[in-house]
Parts: sequence; C-alpha cells; structure tokens
Amino acid sequence: MPDSVGDSAWGWRTATAELVARTRFITPSRLPEAVAAAAATAGSATTLYLVDHEQRRLRPFPPGGDPLHVDASPAGTAFRTTTPERDGARLWNPLLDGSERLGVLGLDSAAADRSDPAVRVEVDRFVALVGHLIAVMSAYGDAFEHVRRTRPMSAAAELVWQMLPPLTYGADSFVISAILQPVYAVGGDGFDYGVSESTLYLGIYDSTGHHLRAGLTTAVTLSAVRAARRAGSGVLEQATAADAALAEEFDDSRFTTAVLAGVDLASGAVHYVNAGHPPPLVLRGDRLVATLDGGRRLPLGLGGIAGGPTTPGKLRLEAGDRLLAYSDGVVDALDRDGEPFGVDGLTALALRHAADDLPAPETLRRMNHDVLSRQDGPSADDATLLLVEWSGEAVRRLAP
Repeated sequence: MPDSVGDSAWGWRTATAELVARTRFITPSRLPEAVAAAAATAGSATTLYLVDHEQRRLRPFPPGGDPLHVDASPAGTAFRTTTPERDGARLWNPLLDGSERLGVLGLDSAAADRSDPAVRVEVDRFVALVGHLIAVMSAYGDAFEHVRRTRPMSAAAELVWQMLPPLTYGADSFVISAILQPVYAVGGDGFDYGVSESTLYLGIYDSTGHHLRAGLTTAVTLSAVRAARRAGSGVLEQATAADAALAEEFDDSRFTTAVLAGVDLASGAVHYVNAGHPPPLVLRGDRLVATLDGGRRLPLGLGGIAGGPTTPGKLRLEAGDRLLAYSDGVVDALDRDGEPFGVDGLTALALRHAADDLPAPETLRRMNHDVLSRQDGPSADDATLLLVEWSGEAVRRLAP
C-alpha cells in the first residue's frame, strides 16, 4: 500500500470500488452522499452539480447554494468543453453518460492530480461511473428532476420528454444531438433515433394542435415509427406504419409532419422520406451544399389518402458534414421587429457556429440560445433542432 492513499491511483481504484458497493441499494437522493463517502477514501471532498434543462446553469445536488453559470464559470467551462477545468484547489470534471452531458463533479485538485497518468486514468474512471449512475438512477425517482427543473412541466411536455432518447449520442463515425424549446411546455415536437449494426435511423416530428392533444399525436407517431423500425422496417415502411396508427387512433384527420432518415454507417449514404416537413440542411465547411427536399409525401396520418413515394430520397454525406434538421417553430419565430428568422437566418447561424469547431451538443446549445435571444418574448411554437455530425473525429472531440 502506498504511503499517501489520497494522492495515488490505488486510492482512486479503491474509491471506485467503494462507490459501486455504496450505490447498489440506495435511493437517487442519496447519490451525492455515496459519491462523497467514496471519494473520501481517495482523500478528496466532492461538489456535485447537474445542468438545468435550459442548459444555462449548473445547479447543486443536493439542493442548496447558488447555481453556477454554464457560460461564465470554471465549472461551466468543464461542462461546455467536456474537459476537466482547474479552479484553484478544485478540479471540475464533466459528468457524461457516453456523450450526453449531465453536469459536473468538483474534486480536490491535489487528490485528483492529473499530472500523474495513473491517477488521471483512475479519476476519469471514478467520474465516468458517477455519470453513468446519474443516468441509470434517473429512472428510479424524481430527485434529479427536482434539481434540473426551474419550474413545473406541463402534462404534454412530460409525456413527450419521457418518449425521447438522450439528447446526445456518439458512436464510431457520428454524433447526433438534439434540443427542444420551450422545455417545460413543448407539445407537438419530438425527435428519435436508433442505431443498428449498419444504420443510424433518425426522425424529427411536428404534430398539429397544441398542448396535450399535440403531445398525444406525437406519442402515437413516434411509437408507431419506433415499433416498425425495431421490426426491421425501412423509412418507407416506418411512414406507412405511422399513417395506420394515426388513422386507427384518431378520427379527426390530425397529422404529423416529419423527416425519417437512415444513414449507412459504413458509407454515409442517406435515404429518407420527407412527410411535409421543412427540409433538413447539409452543411459542409462554410457552406450549405444540399437540402433533403426529395422523398416527398403527405404528412404522417394523411398518407393513406393519396399514398407516398415508392422510393426514398437519397444523398451521401462526406466526412465532416453536418446534417441539420429543424421544425418550423425555429424558422417562423419572429424577432423584435416582427421579422421571421427564416431558413437563411438559420443557415447563417449554423455556419457561424460550425466555424467555432465545437462538439455537436455545444453547437446546438449555443444556436438555441441565440435563436431565443433574438425573439420578441417567449416562443409561440415548439422549436426543435437536431444535428448529425458525420465524422469519427467528432466522437473523439466529445471525450475528455
């Protein structure tokens, strides 16, 4: 045993084992206590913060004390860059579940000395375990949501958010990230994705109506598409399944606009259906190179009236391309002069942020806040952005 357990890789290996043991049978609200007790075996105190759903502030967990600004604090820097950030005697570590950003964990910088490669590996392993525990335990209770929410959520938003996958996921050759507004009152917008051995499937949705009525329509649409996808169906069959489900469940001709796409993981080839939705953009470097305006058909739910395309639209992504999908709430939003943002405004904003060479989730976070800042008051409609970055380098830049 080394003389100084707190400053050694051995101490952090012990801390990780201790955390596993302490979290086997606890409630979510006791996770900070378990993390603190485990880190103490390595000689470190801890401070745990979770990001709010607006992605503007990091909030202490357990509650108490002031939040930290994502854009104006060392802890926020660690969150934004997914890289540890030193702040005096404290080292802020990003809390991730894979590539999904959850918050930050503060450790004593002396105990978590990153100049020692062996210690660095063990600290990263401990921090990664904390991130995974937050993601897993969030399904067991509401403690994390009490911290992350700044106000009550509507029933429609609660329904939609429970249907969605994590906001960000990265694999060998891509990163996919999404963001929705208004966070606490979203109704008809939604997104989904799923990865097979050969294909990344994704979808973006915007249902008619408002509040819970729209949320129910989106829930039926998303469920039908997801069920078809998991049964091995392609994008055309997924759209047909949504037509049938909406027609069977509702008798008022409600519908959902959508883009359903599949991206071949080996080649970057995209096949897609555009069901009355604004066409996604393909950005390459500093320019717009394509839009997904093929594969046209009626919105989902109306396809049984006149049918849809017999072949999907097609294009191919090149390494470094970004595929940006959006709902009309983004481009139709009015500024203080009453002018809509428009597709040109969205394209210019996306290209400006792409020039910053940031990971996909941070690019979307900044784009979303820029869109909100130019609006005249709260969003009048749901607004969704979904970004796919096609590049193995994109995944490496997400890792600490």
